[in-house]
Amino acid sequence: MTKRILVAEDDVFLGETICLALQENGAEARLARNGEEAVSLLDAEQPDLLLLDLIMPKKDGLHVLRHVRDKGYTFPIIILSNLSSDMDSQKCFSLGAQDYLVKSDMDENDLWPLVLKHL
Repeated sequence: MTKRILVAEDDVFLGETICLALQENGAEARLARNGEEAVSLLDAEQPDLLLLDLIMPKKDGLHVLRHVRDKGYTFPIIILSNLSSDMDSQKCFSLGAQDYLVKSDMDENDLWPLVLKHL
């Protein structure tokens, strides 16, 4: 069964690159370009995994995390952000994120093993 992954990332080039890499590994990937679009897509059909940026227009990643928690959705969430402080990651974990990856530290080979860990 194909795993469905929602990528919430406002950097279109990066988001499309991530989606392509996921698709090359057999996943179905959709891109939400802002937090409002991410919330709409999540409510329409819950994915098997959410890759979530924190700094996005319209609604930020923390808003999306709160929405997921308030709705009781249970899919895993991996944060992909350039915010690297422990306070940022701890806030995400307290809102239900399972993992946190700093995009500037990310190597192209890091993402798929992390995704597999949570599927």
